Parts: sequence; C-alpha cells; structure tokens
Amino acid sequence: MKHLSAWMLSLLLLWSGGASSACEWPAWQRFKQAYISEQGRVIDPAGGRDVTTSEGQSYGLFFALVADDRDTFARLLEWTQDNLAAGDLTARLPAWLWGQDRQRQWGVLDPNSAADSDLWLAYDLLEAGRLWQNRRYRVLGTLLLQRIAREEVADIPGLGLMLLPGKQGFVGAERWTLNPSYLPPQLLARVAGFDGPWQAMRSNNLRLLLDTAPLGLVPDWVVWQPDSGWLPDSRTGSTGSYDAIRSYLWAGMLAEDDPERARLTAHLQPMAALTVTMGVPPERVDALSGEASGAGPVGFSAALLPLLQDTPAAEVQRRRLAAQPVGEHAYYDAVLTLFGQGWDQRRYAFNQAGELVPDWDNSCSNSR
Repeated sequence: MKHLSAWMLSLLLLWSGGASSACEWPAWQRFKQAYISEQGRVIDPAGGRDVTTSEGQSYGLFFALVADDRDTFARLLEWTQDNLAAGDLTARLPAWLWGQDRQRQWGVLDPNSAADSDLWLAYDLLEAGRLWQNRRYRVLGTLLLQRIAREEVADIPGLGLMLLPGKQGFVGAERWTLNPSYLPPQLLARVAGFDGPWQAMRSNNLRLLLDTAPLGLVPDWVVWQPDSGWLPDSRTGSTGSYDAIRSYLWAGMLAEDDPERARLTAHLQPMAALTVTMGVPPERVDALSGEASGAGPVGFSAALLPLLQDTPAAEVQRRRLAAQPVGEHAYYDAVLTLFGQGWDQRRYAFNQAGELVPDWDNSCSNSR
C-alpha cells in the first residue's frame, strides 16, 4: 500500500456513493455554480486569471462533505490528485497554484505546497472516511497526514514542533516564518491521536495564537527568532487582514467544551469590540498598535459570526450578509460565508475531538 495510484482513486469514486441526503444549502449550490467546474476545479476569478489553489480544492471538499454531496467531493478529489499531485496524492504534496502561464498553457504555476490546505485535505478525507464509512478515504487521508508530518513540520528551537506554511521558503538563518491562521485548533485536535508530531504541537500552536496577538488582534504573518522571540514579517509587518480573519473564525467555531475555547475567544474579543464600534469588521488591523482601518468585505462579517455569538453584534452582521449577498466574482468572500454563515445556521459544528458534526437530518437553517 505504498502508493494509491489513479486506479485506486477510481475505486474511491465508486465507493463514494450518490446523491445528497442533507438539507438544501443554497449558498453551497451558488458556490458550485459560480466557482466549481464540471471537472471538479475550484476557480478563483480574481484579476481575471481564473487560477486554482490547493486551498480552494480543500475548502470545496469540506463544504461538499458538510452538504453530504458525495459526487462533488469525488470530482474535487480526482481533479486535485490528477492536476496538483501529478496523479498520486500519496507520493507528493499538492502544488498550491495552478493556472495559465505566459505561454497560455494550463498547468502548475508554483509546485510549492501550502500546509494549511494540505491539512484541510487530510482532514476532509479522514472525516469523509468516518462519516461515509469509506475505508479508502481514511487510508488516503492517513497517508497524506504522514507526508505532511515528514515534509511540512519543523522542530523550531525555543518553540518546538510547528507546522510550516509550506515545504519550501519559510526557513532562513535562525528565522522561521509562520502563519497563525494555518493550523485550526479543531483540526489539530482531530489528528492529535495519530502517530506523529500532532499531540506535541497542540500547546505550541496555542502559544502561537496567543503570543503573536498581544492586543487580541491577529497578524497575517509572523517570524520567530530564538534569540528575539516573535517579530513582524518583513513583507506584511504587523498587519492582520485577509489571512488573519480565519483565526477568529476557527476560534469561534471550537466546541463549547473544547479546553482551548474559553481562553482563545476571550483573548480575541478586541476584534469583536472593533466590529461593534465600526459597525463592520475592520479590513486591516495592526496587531501591535491596535490601529484599525477600512471596512472589511462581507465575508469578514460571516467569518466573525461564531466569535460574536449571543451578542447584538451578531445580528448586525447577519443583516449585512442578507443585504449584501456575495457576488459571483468574490471567491474568498464566498468561502468565508460558507464557513461562518454555515456554522451560524447550524449546518455543521465541531466536537471536542475535532470531528465534524454535520446536520444531515433536515433541521438546519436555524441561526444559533
């Protein structure tokens, strides 16, 4: 079982089953129509390039699982393996970027990996295997998780085991570049029972999330130096924006009995306070000064719904989502909306073990 080749994936497709039994999810149907090709490619139309990222594929797989959409899940997986992993997800990590090059040829534009997408992909497969009782998905997810551990995890001096953002380009001379949004705590809880670095990584990941946000505002990127500690990234400084918004989303969606939830959500309340003051989430914050600027797009409102639960501010953001529906050329807003609004509508949740708890019994669409 060293390699699951294309013919093995064909068996996966046969085993994946048929039509959805979950309640209708209009936002997912719109996402499929606007962003997923017939072949199973998630298309980001930003800038007119129509690129595909491993992020988009992994998020698409997650939403297909939440919707019990087995056919779409199978097509997304097949396209990912064939085009981002050269036909074998057990032999290599998927390339993070695919599109049209300067010679107008379609293919991989950057072969480097994106660790957050790889972890989501492994999680999607493990949970699809568990929920759909599909052993082949479980095996593929386990093998992918093992490869992530070998190629994207580093034992960082003074910090410990951490998930690097990708296979290459994030380690310098006594400098490690990290992204706080790349390792959702619930995903780490789900894989903590597997062999590898995952259980040891949990306290280090919590340290990353807390220490890099001293004012409760998360930066997009940070640098760790053993002799200096946490430093701003040279490219983005201490700004938190389109990456960091996911950190609030992940924290807010933790299970009520998760041991990290109370501490994390309390620590991140300054973002909730800024949202109340401004009426909308800020587009950018400075994690070190606390300064906020710009009005975040509507996807930011969806992403903050879990953190704003049981407050008047949550209803304000729900009304904004109703008044400003995501258009057909806003891939990232659509993704954040599926995550945040989908959770808010009780279409899915995560339990303490990090397992996905989908609502497949037609009781969804009731806000929390």
